[in-house]
Amino acid sequence: MKNIFSHVEWLQGYGGTDLKMDILAGLTVALVLIPQSMAYAELAGLPPYYGLYASFLPPMIAALFGSSRQLATGPVAVVSLLTAATLEPLATAGSQHYIAYAILLALLIGVFQFVLGVLKLGLVVNFISHPVVNGFTNAAALIIASSQLPKLFGVHIDKTPHHYEMIYAIIKAAGHYMHWPTLFMAALAFVTMYGFKRVLPRAPNVLAAVAATTVLSWSLGFENNIAVDIVAVHSEQVKQAVTKYNNTIGSITGMTEKRAELIQTLNVDRAALDSHVILDTRHAAERIALRIEQYKEDAADYRKQIRSFLFGAVRDKDGVLAFYPINKNAGHAEGDGRIWRLKVGNTPLQTGRLQMIGGGEVVGNIPRGLPSFSLPHIDYHIIMHLLPFVVIISLLGFMEAISVAKAMAAKTGQRLDPNRELIGQGLANICGSVTKSYPISGSFSRSAVNLQSGAVSGLSSVFTSLTVVVVLLVLTPLFYHLPQSVLAAIIMMAVVGLINVKGFIHAWQAQWYDGAISIITFMCTLAFAPHLDRGIMIGVGLSILVFLYKSMRPKIVDLSLDVDRTLHDAVASGLQECRYIDVVRFDGPLFFANASYLEDQIRNRRQSKSDLKHIIISAGSISDIDSSGEEALSLTVDRVRSAGIDISLSAVNRSVMKVFRQTHLLVKIGEDHIYPTIEKAISAIHAQTHTGGEEINCPLTSVCRNSLST
Repeated sequence: MKNIFSHVEWLQGYGGTDLKMDILAGLTVALVLIPQSMAYAELAGLPPYYGLYASFLPPMIAALFGSSRQLATGPVAVVSLLTAATLEPLATAGSQHYIAYAILLALLIGVFQFVLGVLKLGLVVNFISHPVVNGFTNAAALIIASSQLPKLFGVHIDKTPHHYEMIYAIIKAAGHYMHWPTLFMAALAFVTMYGFKRVLPRAPNVLAAVAATTVLSWSLGFENNIAVDIVAVHSEQVKQAVTKYNNTIGSITGMTEKRAELIQTLNVDRAALDSHVILDTRHAAERIALRIEQYKEDAADYRKQIRSFLFGAVRDKDGVLAFYPINKNAGHAEGDGRIWRLKVGNTPLQTGRLQMIGGGEVVGNIPRGLPSFSLPHIDYHIIMHLLPFVVIISLLGFMEAISVAKAMAAKTGQRLDPNRELIGQGLANICGSVTKSYPISGSFSRSAVNLQSGAVSGLSSVFTSLTVVVVLLVLTPLFYHLPQSVLAAIIMMAVVGLINVKGFIHAWQAQWYDGAISIITFMCTLAFAPHLDRGIMIGVGLSILVFLYKSMRPKIVDLSLDVDRTLHDAVASGLQECRYIDVVRFDGPLFFANASYLEDQIRNRRQSKSDLKHIIISAGSISDIDSSGEEALSLTVDRVRSAGIDISLSAVNRSVMKVFRQTHLLVKIGEDHIYPTIEKAISAIHAQTHTGGEEINCPLTSVCRNSLST
């Protein structure tokens, strides 16, 4: 039972005081989770209430089946951003298809993580090195923060192929028009969260910001939208733009259906069709696809034009609002003081009910009650597209979760099992997909709150889930007037903690190439955004190349005696080398990738040292050897001895010695040429190699420094 359910261990010695601490911690985390989850859902391209759906079952499941007692699971910034980057090429953000794909993605990620945990393959996350994670996380923090700027300024823009193009579009749109009350709400949220964090660090600063801005939004009438007939808009230019936009969207819909019919014909009747008909059908589908792309560009231009129109509203004699372009309502009554805009999305505009925006944007209606329980729709074509992203999100999400869990385990002293944590995170995603959740992971900020609040066990997460259930059943109307810009402020405030410039410096100080990989990953992630997977793959690829290069060229050094009476790297320590004996240390396993490198290094030493009589290979660092390594070593022994130089090995470990015996290499080398330590090898060889020699002080028996060394 302990291997399946973590809470069996928690219940041993669990008392009333522990229960009170867990209830308090669970409520505190819920107060942070509820507004954060809604903000992260929007970051993922989903309606805000899907963040609540991802917050009531996954935290409970992850806590019951994982190994960490304080890890708080739920929506997180990086996974939300990766979800959006994965799904945006497949469907329009917020659409029914998009939501279905997000839920399917959660299921696939859960299955992948669960299988890794069951097979005890938690170490697979090591393929993504820390420098890569650091570079990606810093870039993701900047991308997440900058992606919230439209909500912060109250502007609307279309998605762009590159993130830097989106930044330019945001600046241009904000320069044309900025909704100052929207920016004020975000600024108030920033001040409230920062102030509470400094003055009352234990207080739920996010909830305080949400409560203050929501009450202010409700009392001031922050949202002010109205549906009007197009005849109320007194501008021929606007009417023409709306007509052209609707016609373009209609053309896209018609051609998309026609292309789908052609593809369906190819998929169903391919065997019955003539090859020429197949080619013609495929060519027709491709032509339609090109025309669709052209129409999409036209639609984007019309959307941009419509969004640029700013109106003033004037009430006529009948009390009906009439809308005129700014500065073109001369001769009419004084306007209402607001600047109005047309709301346009990716669907045709209803000319009988044009949506006019005269205020800021709020969260709006949140469905009351729990989501329906059902398995996500399985679409194998979509699954094949999602699989590469499933692997990336699964590993990155788990790395975030396990890093948080390890940090807390170091403080609490509890035992952490990465494979059980994988199972817990996997089951949380699987069960979450049944309740309309999108991909989730462990949260650093909420886990820290959980620990600081005194959480004793994973039951705190159970109480967090129950609190979210109460909110979904009863309190959702309270969030109607929550400004969207406040959700943007919450996200931006949260991702500040992801920025870690010291991580680049630390990686560079450890190894320059680690620092370079971290910086390159950071720059590539920014450059390729929103295609975040490319930045990660480049970083992983560079890490693997460095690993392969180091494996193919392991450190091979010549040893000499130093002042501490032990053998050290002669070159690095500025020591002289013996003329007659070369003690060579090979650091790493000897296998097919570096076998030839050992041969080359030994040959170079034979050629560069004319007085060389004996080579001792210090094999203590050779942890393993394969057939290629054994063959290379056998050839090296033959070539060295054929050149009139003897060769011996020292400190050979058991696994390598076993290979020597099984391949009869031990017979070739000679058991009398295998020594238990380097010192014994030098002692046995020294006299015979130095007889009649000119070397007075041997660097292997006395300290002999080079004249240029300090």
